[in-house]
Amino acid sequence: MAKKKSKKFSTVKAVKANARERVGQPKPERVMEEKPSRESRKAKHKPTMGEILQGEDF
Repeated sequence: MAKKKSKKFSTVKAVKANARERVGQPKPERVMEEKPSRESRKAKHKPTMGEILQGEDF
């Protein structure tokens, strides 16, 4: 049976483990999806000249 290879020391892992001991495990990240607003859906195209003239009331 072959000998197990010893793991290489990682400073980053040691620091993170030390921080987890002192502060505690961080909460899992929650991604919040933003709902598209109705205004942005209507503003996809510029209004035509006919639409502008129909909308004006003098």
